[in-house]
Amino acid sequence: MRSIMVTEFGEPEVLEVQEVLQPQPQPHEVLLRVVSTSVNFADIKARQGRYHGTSHPPFIPGLDAAGIVVALGSEVQGIRVGNPVLAFTNNGSYAEYATASSSLVFPLPEGVNWDMAAALPVVAFTAYKLLHDVGRIVPGERILIHAAAGGVGTTAIQLARLLGASEIYGTVSHDGKKSAAVKVGADLVINYTQEDFVKEIQERTNGRGVDLILDAVGGPIAERSMEILAPFGRMVHFGSASGQGANISLGDLHASCRSVLGFSLGTTRVTRPESLESTAKAVLHYVSAGQLTIQIGRKYLLEEAAAAHRWIESRSSTGKTLLEVGPKPS
Repeated sequence: MRSIMVTEFGEPEVLEVQEVLQPQPQPHEVLLRVVSTSVNFADIKARQGRYHGTSHPPFIPGLDAAGIVVALGSEVQGIRVGNPVLAFTNNGSYAEYATASSSLVFPLPEGVNWDMAAALPVVAFTAYKLLHDVGRIVPGERILIHAAAGGVGTTAIQLARLLGASEIYGTVSHDGKKSAAVKVGADLVINYTQEDFVKEIQERTNGRGVDLILDAVGGPIAERSMEILAPFGRMVHFGSASGQGANISLGDLHASCRSVLGFSLGTTRVTRPESLESTAKAVLHYVSAGQLTIQIGRKYLLEEAAAAHRWIESRSSTGKTLLEVGPKPS
């Protein structure tokens, strides 16, 4: 089968098209023919050797896929050959075929097209977990979402509104990204490289601040976010796009009843996959009802994976980037 292989850690050029053996499902796994897969920032970090749990080259990158079930392991129940599904894969999704644990395979409801199915697993599952399970959003709360124009950001803006947020603020790295966040419902979007997001939000909220912050940037952005986190507020940290750590004072927490929390979808998939079943039901309900749309920025062919990585690393991308792998069933 055709696949994209990380031949060594490095720049996008280390992504090569190679023919490899088709994987076979173990007893509790399914084999799917991949129709489309998304490109995630975690794939870039894995290619660079900076993602936790990264395999040593050579390996196939990719976390999630939309496809058709073509074979079942001997112990799999409740899934049939021919089912259209989305899945978190075991052996990398930048390939024509991939295996997945049956606990991480979710049937696609009617009305969810293939592009949407490929775009939603990482971003929608992450956004829902951040807001609902970890951040424990309460209707009427004010929300700040850093990296608001990306896949998780634009999805979290929509979900926050569905879950009852009263006002939603976002930050982006340059003005060209503002429209992506505004388009999906952000009330205020701030270019943190040109504007003081702390000052802007303090003015917007009359000094009250926000109740929930989603942070995938880290560094000084995370540190300054504490200045606008309201009493009983929660900041959920789920990535470090800046490549920097952050210093949070314990004195900023106990007296104000504020919390700093962490989340990793990768850790959740490995250690608590059963918790994703309710997440999948909620997310797919919103998508099939037309209430949630994953913003798709660009689509590339499988063999253009290096170009897709360069696009995301340019910091100009908005929404989700997809790789089209195989023919879409009618």
